[in-house]
Amino acid sequence: MLKINNITMRFGGVVAVNNFTAEINKNEIIGLIGPNGAGKTTVFNMVTGVYKPTEGDIIFSPSEGESHSVVDLRPDQIAKIGICRTFQNIRLFKQLSVMDNVFIGNHLRLKSSLLSSVFRLPNYAKEEKEIYEKSKYLLEKVGLYEERNEKAHSLPYGKQRRLEIARALATDPTLLLLDEPAAGMNPQETQELMEFIKKIKDEFNLTIFLIEHHMEVVMGICDRIYVLDHGAHIADGSPKDIQNNPKVIEAYLGVD
Repeated sequence: MLKINNITMRFGGVVAVNNFTAEINKNEIIGLIGPNGAGKTTVFNMVTGVYKPTEGDIIFSPSEGESHSVVDLRPDQIAKIGICRTFQNIRLFKQLSVMDNVFIGNHLRLKSSLLSSVFRLPNYAKEEKEIYEKSKYLLEKVGLYEERNEKAHSLPYGKQRRLEIARALATDPTLLLLDEPAAGMNPQETQELMEFIKKIKDEFNLTIFLIEHHMEVVMGICDRIYVLDHGAHIADGSPKDIQNNPKVIEAYLGVD
């Protein structure tokens, strides 16, 4: 589904990511790990159009016979072809309601014109009803429908994470990127998140690419893992392979 081919990202004389290559297959959960400053979020920013790679290419193939290079696309164009993400620091519309946050995610697929929305024409009214039903469905799936009228900022941290994921699901992605979804969670919330990610992967037929420092999450749900250190790809493989890889152990713990 996603081929990352030898991407490099330079900021002046600093090489944030150096010649990184990865492949993600349909319906996999793939982890991207590494020490702080390894270049993980920079990879996500290149995949989602925040940065254009200095070198290399990124090919997205959401279905058989369909293929896109994303390196020259804007973030909104990338979202429209089926790649959506969450962020390390939660970026909800905090003063809006839980329902309104999911409504906004749906607008990427809105077909009605501005004129039809202003004058409340029948086609817009029909589409608005469909968006409400879809938003209700998503909130029920993530366990937030009872809080639909609450302000987003009033939710506990774990529920804010779920709301951010629900808003991303409203864009109808086929590839979902999660940037440190377990950050700031307690052990119970972390366990619930692991079950939640596996559940939405199956229910929404998703492929998931995630960055995570919480090793219990990475080792517990990922099919395969890529490891970065100082912008360089140092290892990839199954969770068991990564746990026992001396280069990974050295990157995280150093050597005697």
